[in-house]
Amino acid sequence: MASFTIEKRTKANGDFSYRCKIVVKQKNVIIHRESKTFRKKELARTYGRRRVQEIENDEIGIKKTIPLSALLDLYFENVHLWEKTGRTKQYVIKMLRDCDIAKTQSNKLKTSDLIAHCKIRQLAGAKPSTVYHDICYLRAVMKKAYPVFDIEANCSVFDEAIPTLIDMGLIGKSDRRTRRPTQLELDKLKVGLEIREKQKPNGHVRIPYLDILDFSILTCMRIGEVCKLRWDDLNLKHKTIIVRDRKDPVKRKVIT
Repeated sequence: MASFTIEKRTKANGDFSYRCKIVVKQKNVIIHRESKTFRKKELARTYGRRRVQEIENDEIGIKKTIPLSALLDLYFENVHLWEKTGRTKQYVIKMLRDCDIAKTQSNKLKTSDLIAHCKIRQLAGAKPSTVYHDICYLRAVMKKAYPVFDIEANCSVFDEAIPTLIDMGLIGKSDRRTRRPTQLELDKLKVGLEIREKQKPNGHVRIPYLDILDFSILTCMRIGEVCKLRWDDLNLKHKTIIVRDRKDPVKRKVIT
């Protein structure tokens, strides 16, 4: 629904001008704003009436935009997108939903907004490699905005922002691991996992944390890969098993 208001403004020389402000809402969310200034109030009112009619009649199209929080919700609610989203990416998307940057309109995201978000995350203790996930996953969601949801989103901002964020040290790659955990560290992990293994919250089935830890160490598999193993994929004769969604540096595929 489109509407307009007239705002009276005083110029430096003491004269008045009248700004006509157009607002378009959809489900109580502002999806479009525009304004134009006139010398006379009646001209501003005439323009406002005509422009609202044009929008209502869809004679002149407008770009539909929504806050990033609403866009993240749409991504979350889309089964086809969410089911193919990894656990880490899901966690980051839910976290971004509650950040200040989520208040920004999808088509008005600026490099300064991304810098401010990264600084806040850094002050909270997040490392550059962790904050890098925020930027990458937000970019991935915004790339789906127009083709999937018909929402205008400023995806090009990332081309400018990412090099700047890297130069400022706000985002970066993970540090290369140079050692394995010591036996003492593993023993401490096992003590904590053993305690947790005995707990059955809400009557859920017991999770064999200790077995998962030992199996992960022996196979060098990630927790997501371990938990997706199926008995049907086990070949006792050849002593092999299918690993689904194995993380690959080039591409993801099912490998054995």
